[in-house]
Amino acid sequence: MKVQFYGKLAGALALTVALAGCIDAKVEVDVTSETTAKAIVTQTMGPEIYPMIKAAQAEAGEDAGDDPAAAAASDFCSDGTLTENADGGATCTIEKEGAFADLVFDEEGEDQGVNFSSAGPGLVRVSFPTSEITKDLGNDEEMDAQTKAMMTSMFEGHSFTLKIGGGEITDTNMTLAGDRQSAEKVIPFLDIINGTVELPEELYAVVKK
Repeated sequence: MKVQFYGKLAGALALTVALAGCIDAKVEVDVTSETTAKAIVTQTMGPEIYPMIKAAQAEAGEDAGDDPAAAAASDFCSDGTLTENADGGATCTIEKEGAFADLVFDEEGEDQGVNFSSAGPGLVRVSFPTSEITKDLGNDEEMDAQTKAMMTSMFEGHSFTLKIGGGEITDTNMTLAGDRQSAEKVIPFLDIINGTVELPEELYAVVKK
């Protein structure tokens, strides 16, 4: 069973590129039964950029025109729950719960998503293909020094996090929590840009229900 998540992640990355960074993205999947799960996509925008996004949204209205920054700003949290933080930043949360087939965040992209499969009685295997994480920000040999320096500045200190939980983790290639109730992988954006990130073909965890 394949579920579409990366459309929302790609949107977060596009917004980061268009509007000078300051975004962290996180995908959390909790298996709630052998056939259901809860999924949350969170985008956190720092106080350095959110006031500009808010102003751009007000100016853009329904029509962002041809300006990619304005288009990205108008799309930020258009279908999620927006929380304005005390530090001046903001958090966008998009949440869905139900049968695996119902956890669709983006209908586009035939080869994007997270897979759910049985790993035996009472065991659910959750896996993410890593090619979708790296393809848009991966190291480009044709990127000139000035562009790479700009990208480095924009993405420094920001990351994408994947977390899988919902029960005892019996097998994983991610970092296992001490209580074995979740597994997590934090991927700094700079490692992706610089081509130094080393990832398997998929990140996975097997959850016992």
